[in-house]
Amino acid sequence: MPTFQVSLVSPEKLLFSGQVDQVDLPGVEGDFGVLAGHAPVVAMLRPGLVTAIAGNIRDRFVVFGGLAEFSQDDLTILAESATSVEDLDLAALEAEIAEMQEGLAKQSPGAELDREIARLDHYKSIRISLAPATAF
Repeated sequence: MPTFQVSLVSPEKLLFSGQVDQVDLPGVEGDFGVLAGHAPVVAMLRPGLVTAIAGNIRDRFVVFGGLAEFSQDDLTILAESATSVEDLDLAALEAEIAEMQEGLAKQSPGAELDREIARLDHYKSIRISLAPATAF
């Protein structure tokens, strides 16, 4: 299977760089995968999981928004904030979710509330994807 170069960068550091077979991304319009030879694309990312697949190895990262650009067998992911799944503090994520839920109760109906509900849903999806099966 042909490979391509991917780089995942957060404001703090370069989280990943290497040759991969496939990358799965959380786009704002839905999840999508990138393979070698993919048409050039620039996509906004929502909070979610990025999975870089090279053979039998799957490296997973949590991103909290950002931008992905693919062109000529090179994918660059510029994350607003990101961490590896292993380094994610689930307790801090839970606290953020609780804070977001409290904030929603204080908002009046409208587009802003709708965006915040969608953001909360993405955070909850991350939590469910990463929490041990016995936690829920």
